Amino acid sequence: MKLATAARLGSTLLSLLLLALPQAQAQSGNWPDKPVKIINPFPAGGASDTLARIMADELQKRLGQNFVVENRTGAGGNIGMESGAKSAPDGSTLMSATIGTLSINQFLYPRLGYDPESLGYVSTFWANCNVVMVPAQYNPSKTLTEFIAWAKARPQGISYGSSGVGTTPHLAGELFQQRTGVRSTHIPTRGGPQTVSLLLAGNIDVAIDNMASYAAFLANGQVRGLAVTCPERWPTLPDVPTMAEAGMPDFVMTSWGAIVAPPGTPQAVLDKLSRTMADVAANPALQKRFLEVGARLTTSTPQETAAFAARERRRWGDLVRTTGMKAE
Repeated sequence: MKLATAARLGSTLLSLLLLALPQAQAQSGNWPDKPVKIINPFPAGGASDTLARIMADELQKRLGQNFVVENRTGAGGNIGMESGAKSAPDGSTLMSATIGTLSINQFLYPRLGYDPESLGYVSTFWANCNVVMVPAQYNPSKTLTEFIAWAKARPQGISYGSSGVGTTPHLAGELFQQRTGVRSTHIPTRGGPQTVSLLLAGNIDVAIDNMASYAAFLANGQVRGLAVTCPERWPTLPDVPTMAEAGMPDFVMTSWGAIVAPPGTPQAVLDKLSRTMADVAANPALQKRFLEVGARLTTSTPQETAAFAARERRRWGDLVRTTGMKAE
Protein backbone atom coordinates (compact mmCIF):
# COMPACT_ATOMS: atom_id res chain seq x y z
CA MET A 1 0.00 0.00 0.00
CA LYS A 2 2.76 2.37 0.95
CA LEU A 3 4.72 1.45 -2.17
CA ALA A 4 1.68 2.11 -4.35
CA THR A 5 1.12 5.51 -2.69
CA ALA A 6 4.79 6.42 -3.15
CA ALA A 7 4.65 5.36 -6.79
CA ARG A 8 1.56 7.51 -7.42
CA LEU A 9 3.22 10.47 -5.65
CA GLY A 10 6.38 10.04 -7.71
CA SER A 11 4.35 9.87 -10.89
CA THR A 12 2.46 13.04 -9.93
CA LEU A 13 5.66 14.95 -9.18
CA LEU A 14 7.19 13.83 -12.47
CA SER A 15 4.10 15.00 -14.34
CA LEU A 16 4.26 18.40 -12.64
CA LEU A 17 7.94 18.78 -13.51
CA LEU A 18 7.29 17.86 -17.13
CA LEU A 19 4.46 20.39 -17.26
CA ALA A 20 6.63 23.10 -15.69
CA LEU A 21 9.56 22.59 -18.07
CA PRO A 22 7.83 23.88 -21.23
CA GLN A 23 6.43 26.77 -19.21
CA ALA A 24 9.90 27.77 -17.98
CA GLN A 25 11.26 27.48 -21.50
CA ALA A 26 8.40 29.60 -22.80
CA GLN A 27 9.07 32.26 -20.18
CA SER A 28 12.55 32.67 -21.59
CA GLY A 29 11.81 31.93 -25.24
CA ASN A 30 8.86 34.32 -25.59
CA TRP A 31 10.27 37.04 -23.38
CA PRO A 32 9.98 39.93 -23.97
CA ASP A 33 6.49 39.63 -25.46
CA LYS A 34 5.48 43.17 -24.44
CA PRO A 35 7.23 46.49 -23.76
CA VAL A 36 9.70 46.46 -20.88
CA LYS A 37 9.94 49.34 -18.42
CA ILE A 38 13.28 50.12 -16.77
CA ILE A 39 12.75 52.19 -13.64
CA ASN A 40 15.63 54.56 -13.01
CA PRO A 41 15.31 55.84 -9.42
CA PHE A 42 17.39 58.96 -10.09
CA PRO A 43 16.78 62.22 -12.01
CA ALA A 44 16.98 62.50 -15.78
CA GLY A 45 20.33 63.70 -17.08
CA GLY A 46 22.46 62.12 -14.37
CA ALA A 47 24.99 59.35 -14.82
CA SER A 48 22.65 56.50 -13.94
CA ASP A 49 19.95 57.84 -16.24
CA THR A 50 22.25 58.43 -19.21
CA LEU A 51 23.81 54.99 -19.03
CA ALA A 52 20.46 53.24 -18.50
CA ARG A 53 19.09 54.88 -21.64
CA ILE A 54 22.07 53.74 -23.71
CA MET A 55 21.58 50.19 -22.45
CA ALA A 56 17.82 50.34 -23.05
CA ASP A 57 18.41 51.31 -26.70
CA GLU A 58 20.79 48.40 -27.19
CA LEU A 59 18.44 45.88 -25.57
CA GLN A 60 15.63 47.12 -27.77
CA LYS A 61 17.73 46.51 -30.90
CA ARG A 62 18.69 43.00 -29.86
CA LEU A 63 15.43 41.77 -28.36
CA GLY A 64 12.95 43.39 -30.74
CA GLN A 65 10.77 44.95 -28.07
CA ASN A 66 10.47 48.46 -26.65
CA PHE A 67 12.60 49.15 -23.57
CA VAL A 68 11.47 52.42 -21.95
CA VAL A 69 13.31 54.18 -19.10
CA GLU A 70 11.04 55.77 -16.51
CA ASN A 71 12.41 58.09 -13.81
CA ARG A 72 10.91 57.67 -10.34
CA THR A 73 13.04 59.67 -7.96
CA GLY A 74 13.29 60.37 -4.25
CA ALA A 75 14.69 59.10 -0.96
CA GLY A 76 18.12 58.25 -2.35
CA GLY A 77 16.60 55.98 -5.00
CA ASN A 78 14.39 54.08 -2.56
CA ILE A 79 11.08 55.24 -4.04
CA GLY A 80 11.84 53.97 -7.53
CA MET A 81 13.33 50.74 -6.23
CA GLU A 82 10.30 50.03 -4.04
CA SER A 83 7.98 50.67 -6.97
CA GLY A 84 9.95 48.28 -9.16
CA ALA A 85 10.27 45.60 -6.50
CA LYS A 86 6.49 45.55 -6.03
CA SER A 87 5.80 45.18 -9.76
CA ALA A 88 4.67 41.94 -11.37
CA PRO A 89 7.62 39.50 -11.61
CA ASP A 90 7.00 38.75 -15.28
CA GLY A 91 10.01 40.46 -16.85
CA SER A 92 8.06 43.55 -17.92
CA THR A 93 9.63 45.73 -15.19
CA LEU A 94 13.33 46.12 -14.46
CA MET A 95 15.30 48.53 -12.29
CA SER A 96 18.51 50.37 -13.05
CA ALA A 97 20.03 49.98 -9.60
CA THR A 98 23.26 51.37 -8.20
CA ILE A 99 25.76 50.74 -5.45
CA GLY A 100 23.60 52.96 -3.24
CA THR A 101 20.26 51.24 -3.76
CA LEU A 102 21.72 47.72 -3.57
CA SER A 103 24.56 47.98 -1.05
CA ILE A 104 24.38 51.19 1.01
CA ASN A 105 20.84 52.44 1.65
CA GLN A 106 19.87 49.59 3.92
CA PHE A 107 22.46 50.83 6.43
CA LEU A 108 21.27 54.44 6.25
CA TYR A 109 17.49 54.30 6.37
CA PRO A 110 15.44 52.97 9.30
CA ARG A 111 13.49 50.85 6.82
CA LEU A 112 13.37 50.19 3.10
CA GLY A 113 10.27 49.35 1.10
CA TYR A 114 12.21 46.66 -0.69
CA ASP A 115 14.74 43.99 0.21
CA PRO A 116 17.95 44.35 -1.83
CA GLU A 117 18.87 40.73 -1.18
CA SER A 118 15.61 39.30 -2.54
CA LEU A 119 15.71 41.01 -5.94
CA GLY A 120 16.30 39.18 -9.20
CA TYR A 121 19.88 40.02 -10.16
CA VAL A 122 20.71 40.25 -13.87
CA SER A 123 24.06 41.90 -14.57
CA THR A 124 26.25 44.85 -13.75
CA PHE A 125 26.57 47.19 -16.71
CA TRP A 126 28.65 50.17 -15.70
CA ALA A 127 31.41 51.15 -13.29
CA ASN A 128 33.27 54.37 -12.72
CA CYS A 129 35.09 56.22 -9.99
CA ASN A 130 34.76 59.61 -8.39
CA VAL A 131 36.83 62.66 -9.17
CA VAL A 132 37.79 65.45 -6.78
CA MET A 133 36.60 68.48 -8.75
CA VAL A 134 36.65 72.23 -8.26
CA PRO A 135 35.12 75.01 -10.38
CA ALA A 136 37.96 76.39 -12.52
CA GLN A 137 36.49 79.88 -12.49
CA TYR A 138 36.26 80.13 -8.71
CA ASN A 139 39.08 78.02 -7.31
CA PRO A 140 42.80 78.52 -7.96
CA SER A 141 43.89 75.02 -6.85
CA LYS A 142 45.75 72.99 -9.48
CA THR A 143 46.58 70.00 -7.25
CA LEU A 144 44.99 68.14 -4.36
CA THR A 145 47.70 69.43 -2.00
CA GLU A 146 46.95 73.02 -3.04
CA PHE A 147 43.23 72.49 -2.54
CA ILE A 148 43.70 71.08 0.98
CA ALA A 149 45.86 74.09 1.91
CA TRP A 150 43.27 76.44 0.38
CA ALA A 151 40.45 74.73 2.27
CA LYS A 152 42.27 74.80 5.61
CA ALA A 153 42.83 78.53 5.22
CA ARG A 154 39.08 79.19 5.07
CA PRO A 155 37.80 80.02 8.59
CA GLN A 156 34.29 78.77 7.86
CA GLY A 157 35.48 75.62 6.13
CA ILE A 158 34.26 74.43 2.76
CA SER A 159 31.08 73.05 1.23
CA TYR A 160 30.73 69.97 -0.93
CA GLY A 161 27.77 68.65 -2.86
CA SER A 162 26.32 65.21 -3.46
CA SER A 163 23.13 63.71 -4.81
CA GLY A 164 21.99 62.72 -1.33
CA VAL A 165 22.84 61.19 2.02
CA GLY A 166 24.71 57.91 1.67
CA THR A 167 25.65 58.26 -1.98
CA THR A 168 29.30 57.63 -2.81
CA PRO A 169 29.89 61.38 -3.32
CA HIS A 170 28.58 61.96 0.22
CA LEU A 171 30.63 59.13 1.70
CA ALA A 172 33.68 60.39 -0.19
CA GLY A 173 33.15 63.88 1.22
CA GLU A 174 32.87 62.55 4.76
CA LEU A 175 35.96 60.41 4.34
CA PHE A 176 37.85 63.36 2.88
CA GLN A 177 36.91 65.46 5.91
CA GLN A 178 38.09 62.72 8.27
CA ARG A 179 41.37 62.21 6.47
CA THR A 180 42.30 65.89 6.05
CA GLY A 181 40.72 67.59 9.04
CA VAL A 182 39.11 70.14 6.71
CA ARG A 183 35.83 71.40 8.14
CA SER A 184 33.18 70.56 5.54
CA THR A 185 29.47 71.19 5.11
CA HIS A 186 27.47 68.69 3.09
CA ILE A 187 25.02 70.18 0.57
CA PRO A 188 22.63 67.43 -0.60
CA THR A 189 20.97 67.94 -3.97
CA ARG A 190 18.25 66.28 -6.04
CA GLY A 191 20.81 64.61 -8.28
CA GLY A 192 23.97 64.93 -10.35
CA PRO A 193 22.71 67.72 -12.67
CA GLN A 194 21.88 70.00 -9.72
CA THR A 195 25.24 69.32 -8.08
CA VAL A 196 26.96 70.20 -11.37
CA SER A 197 25.05 73.50 -11.55
CA LEU A 198 26.01 74.43 -7.99
CA LEU A 199 29.67 73.63 -8.64
CA LEU A 200 29.82 75.58 -11.91
CA ALA A 201 28.25 78.60 -10.21
CA GLY A 202 30.73 78.45 -7.33
CA ASN A 203 27.93 77.81 -4.83
CA ILE A 204 29.79 74.76 -3.52
CA ASP A 205 33.55 74.51 -3.26
CA VAL A 206 34.13 70.93 -4.31
CA ALA A 207 32.47 67.73 -5.42
CA ILE A 208 33.94 64.25 -5.16
CA ASP A 209 31.44 62.88 -7.60
CA ASN A 210 31.28 60.23 -10.29
CA MET A 211 32.65 61.57 -13.53
CA ALA A 212 29.77 60.62 -15.82
CA SER A 213 27.77 63.72 -14.87
CA TYR A 214 30.80 65.99 -15.33
CA ALA A 215 32.50 64.52 -18.42
CA ALA A 216 31.69 67.45 -20.72
CA PHE A 217 32.71 70.05 -18.13
CA LEU A 218 35.98 68.27 -17.37
CA ALA A 219 36.68 68.15 -21.10
CA ASN A 220 36.01 71.86 -21.72
CA GLY A 221 37.90 73.03 -18.63
CA GLN A 222 34.99 74.48 -16.66
CA VAL A 223 35.65 71.89 -13.95
CA ARG A 224 39.18 71.00 -12.87
CA GLY A 225 39.86 67.43 -11.79
CA LEU A 226 42.45 67.16 -9.00
CA ALA A 227 42.47 63.40 -8.40
CA VAL A 228 40.48 60.26 -9.20
CA THR A 229 39.41 57.72 -6.62
CA CYS A 230 40.17 54.73 -8.89
CA PRO A 231 43.08 52.42 -8.11
CA GLU A 232 44.61 53.52 -11.43
CA ARG A 233 44.31 56.56 -13.68
CA TRP A 234 41.10 56.83 -15.71
CA PRO A 235 41.50 56.31 -19.48
CA THR A 236 39.81 59.56 -20.51
CA LEU A 237 41.57 61.62 -17.78
CA PRO A 238 45.18 60.48 -18.21
CA ASP A 239 46.62 63.69 -16.72
CA VAL A 240 44.60 63.49 -13.49
CA PRO A 241 46.48 61.54 -10.76
CA THR A 242 44.98 58.93 -8.50
CA MET A 243 44.36 59.86 -4.88
CA ALA A 244 47.42 57.82 -3.92
CA GLU A 245 49.58 59.66 -6.47
CA ALA A 246 48.18 62.95 -5.18
CA GLY A 247 49.32 62.14 -1.65
CA MET A 248 46.29 60.42 -0.12
CA PRO A 249 46.68 56.61 -0.14
CA ASP A 250 43.90 54.16 0.69
CA PHE A 251 41.19 56.38 -0.79
CA VAL A 252 39.70 54.09 -3.45
CA MET A 253 35.97 54.56 -4.09
CA THR A 254 34.18 53.19 -7.13
CA SER A 255 30.56 53.44 -8.22
CA TRP A 256 28.62 50.91 -10.26
CA GLY A 257 25.22 50.12 -11.68
CA ALA A 258 23.30 46.92 -12.30
CA ILE A 259 20.02 45.77 -13.81
CA VAL A 260 17.76 43.95 -11.38
CA ALA A 261 14.17 42.68 -11.45
CA PRO A 262 11.33 42.18 -8.95
CA PRO A 263 11.64 39.20 -6.61
CA GLY A 264 10.27 36.05 -8.19
CA THR A 265 11.12 36.97 -11.78
CA PRO A 266 11.78 33.64 -13.58
CA GLN A 267 15.45 32.70 -13.63
CA ALA A 268 15.14 31.90 -17.34
CA VAL A 269 14.28 35.55 -18.01
CA LEU A 270 17.15 36.81 -15.85
CA ASP A 271 19.58 34.50 -17.63
CA LYS A 272 18.40 35.50 -21.11
CA LEU A 273 18.67 39.20 -20.29
CA SER A 274 22.11 38.71 -18.74
CA ARG A 275 23.36 36.92 -21.87
CA THR A 276 22.01 39.75 -24.04
CA MET A 277 23.74 42.35 -21.87
CA ALA A 278 26.98 40.37 -22.24
CA ASP A 279 26.59 40.66 -26.02
CA VAL A 280 26.15 44.42 -25.63
CA ALA A 281 29.27 44.66 -23.45
CA ALA A 282 31.36 42.87 -26.10
CA ASN A 283 30.76 45.67 -28.62
CA PRO A 284 33.90 47.88 -28.88
CA ALA A 285 31.84 50.81 -30.16
CA LEU A 286 29.61 50.66 -27.09
CA GLN A 287 32.63 50.34 -24.81
CA LYS A 288 34.00 53.54 -26.34
CA ARG A 289 30.67 55.31 -25.98
CA PHE A 290 30.42 54.43 -22.29
CA LEU A 291 33.96 55.73 -21.71
CA GLU A 292 33.07 58.99 -23.44
CA VAL A 293 30.12 59.36 -21.07
CA GLY A 294 32.40 58.59 -18.11
CA ALA A 295 32.00 54.91 -17.27
CA ARG A 296 33.31 51.48 -18.16
CA LEU A 297 30.86 49.05 -19.76
CA THR A 298 30.79 45.93 -17.60
CA THR A 299 29.00 42.58 -17.52
CA SER A 300 28.42 39.71 -15.09
CA THR A 301 26.20 36.69 -14.65
CA PRO A 302 23.18 36.85 -12.31
CA GLN A 303 25.08 34.81 -9.73
CA GLU A 304 28.21 36.98 -10.01
CA THR A 305 26.11 40.15 -9.71
CA ALA A 306 24.34 38.99 -6.55
CA ALA A 307 27.64 37.93 -4.96
CA PHE A 308 29.29 41.24 -5.88
CA ALA A 309 26.45 43.28 -4.35
CA ALA A 310 26.74 41.19 -1.17
CA ARG A 311 30.49 41.89 -0.90
CA GLU A 312 29.85 45.59 -1.40
CA ARG A 313 27.26 45.57 1.40
CA ARG A 314 29.84 44.29 3.83
CA ARG A 315 32.34 46.94 2.78
CA TRP A 316 30.03 49.95 2.74
CA GLY A 317 28.10 48.89 5.82
CA ASP A 318 31.33 49.13 7.79
CA LEU A 319 32.03 52.64 6.46
CA VAL A 320 28.52 53.88 7.20
CA ARG A 321 28.78 52.59 10.75
CA THR A 322 32.19 54.24 11.14
CA THR A 323 30.94 57.65 10.03
CA GLY A 324 27.71 57.29 11.99
CA MET A 325 25.66 58.83 9.19
CA LYS A 326 21.92 58.24 9.00
CA ALA A 327 19.26 59.33 6.52
CA GLU A 328 16.16 61.01 7.86
